[in-house]
Amino acid sequence: GLKLRVLSTYHEAFEPDIRARILALCKPDGGNSAEICELNFVLGEIFAHAAKNATQAAELAMRDIDFIGSHGQTIAHFPPGGIHAGLRQGSTLQIGEAAVIAERTGVPVVSNFRPRDMAAGGQGAPLVPYADWLLFSSETEHRIALNIGGIANITWMPAGGASDKILGFDTGPGNMILDALVDKISGGTLAYDKGGEMARAGSVNTTLLSTWLANPYFKRTPPKSTGREEFGSTFALAMYAEGLALGLSANDILATATQLTARSIAAEINRLVAGAPATIIAAGGGVRNDFLMDLLRNELPGIAIHPSDVFGLPSQSRECAAFALLARETMLGRQSNLPSATGARGLRVLGDITP
Repeated sequence: GLKLRVLSTYHEAFEPDIRARILALCKPDGGNSAEICELNFVLGEIFAHAAKNATQAAELAMRDIDFIGSHGQTIAHFPPGGIHAGLRQGSTLQIGEAAVIAERTGVPVVSNFRPRDMAAGGQGAPLVPYADWLLFSSETEHRIALNIGGIANITWMPAGGASDKILGFDTGPGNMILDALVDKISGGTLAYDKGGEMARAGSVNTTLLSTWLANPYFKRTPPKSTGREEFGSTFALAMYAEGLALGLSANDILATATQLTARSIAAEINRLVAGAPATIIAAGGGVRNDFLMDLLRNELPGIAIHPSDVFGLPSQSRECAAFALLARETMLGRQSNLPSATGARGLRVLGDITP
């Protein structure tokens, strides 16, 4: 099988004003075309700067880099069949101008991965299952790659390793609603619930949990994908108001929201596994939320959960590595969507190449 080695990892945070501009663009009323236009180029500069610093951190020169895979910053994602009143068809938009990255680095850039799958009738997501299949599938063991980012998603890889049996989809909220609640509770002074300590200090309210689990998204059958439009700050603020109306403390609301993430992930995994032995390979920021992981283990008795580090891929690098692999396939002219995961009409070569 394919061997992947992570030479170095590098993280560069957005400046607070840039982060605020991105989040403003992602809101339902969004930004105007001038703001989207400018931020597209601004993000291209930021991504190029990060790519050069990442190369330096790996003790490499830009001439050592064959290509850069840039997913871009999603500012809108409306999958076909989603719950978006007034939209006639699926659409998605990631910004961070590839031409700027290519110009600043002198390296070819692969970008804009999602639209081709969506043009072929797919959800445009998830695309990571192709990389999961290459890296983690097993001839003898059922495996589930779990990523708990802002949104949680899973790749179901039944034993045998056949690509047309792979399922990949978003289970629903991951850290996005938790982070938005912490931001609200702390008056903007905290970005996330470190280790899940605030949530652990609260109690799960089963009434509120049941209300939230009645959300139509959880009843939809895969392929399905979601995002900030459904489970973003608007959803989180409504959760907060509902919790206060029931007389719950901030920590109780956060505990219940954390259980919502755990339960919605576990429900889909239990449905797929149907009692058979399986291994979960977990990645994403949610892996560092100890309370969330404890809740998940409670919901999934008998299923082993390991961080992807155990399989040679640092958990914080899973999506970066996946899009590097997808970019490689594009450079080689290979198809890399999985129709069983996205619902597309067939296999497609994804992305644009900016030489």
